[in-house]
Amino acid sequence: MTKILLTLHVLAAIVAVGPVTVAASMFPPAARNAHAAAAEGPADLGTVRLLHRICRVYATMGLAVPVFGFATAAVMGVLDSGWLTASIALTAAAAGVLVAFVLPRQGELLESLGASKALERSDTVQLAMFTGVFNLLWATVTILMIVRPGSTTGA
Repeated sequence: MTKILLTLHVLAAIVAVGPVTVAASMFPPAARNAHAAAAEGPADLGTVRLLHRICRVYATMGLAVPVFGFATAAVMGVLDSGWLTASIALTAAAAGVLVAFVLPRQGELLESLGASKALERSDTVQLAMFTGVFNLLWATVTILMIVRPGSTTGA
């Protein structure tokens, strides 16, 4: 059972979190490009809308990652491990950054682009910073899941 749950946990992380990290990283430059193109005529927001949709949909799918993670940890008997506690806290922080900063800011930029409002470079730079924090948190969780410092379950 452990191998099945661990496989589902890892697959959920790859399939759900991977697209969010990539699409969120692509969004700020795509928004800048759409804004620049709007100076020449009506902006094509298709790419920016698609990236935002990918982030929203896959963020929802990403809820499966901690569900399978908790199930795996329970079966393995490691729920009280320090590395797991740190991973849970960092996962919650990453989800918080995504829900509180990345997705709403993407939505605001989309509205501004749709209304042909001027974008400042700082608008997309701030979003890129939040996205970078989100990605760094996920990278740290991934490292903790692989290295498992202090684990007695083997590597």
